[in-house]
Amino acid sequence: MAWRVISREGEVWHVHRAVERRPNQSQWQLVLSFRAAETAQEPETFWAPYPLESTSKSSLFIQAEKIPDEALHDLLCQHRP
Repeated sequence: MAWRVISREGEVWHVHRAVERRPNQSQWQLVLSFRAAETAQEPETFWAPYPLESTSKSSLFIQAEKIPDEALHDLLCQHRP
C-alpha cells in the first residue's frame, strides 16, 4: 500500500518511503520511491533521495509525515520533466 498518492498531469503516482544509511555514514537518509499507478507498459519507477537526515530511523519516518504534497510533486517534476 502506498504511503501517499499524488497526481501530475493526469498521471497517478504511488509514493513509498524508506531510509538508508550509506557505508561509513552515521546518518540515515530519507529516500522516496515513485511508481506510476497506471500505464500501458511496465510501470515506471524511480527512487529519489529527500533532504532529510537523522541518526534515528524512526525520527525520519515521523519527519516524513510532515512533508507537504507540493514538495513531493516538486521532486516528481525534477525527476520526470
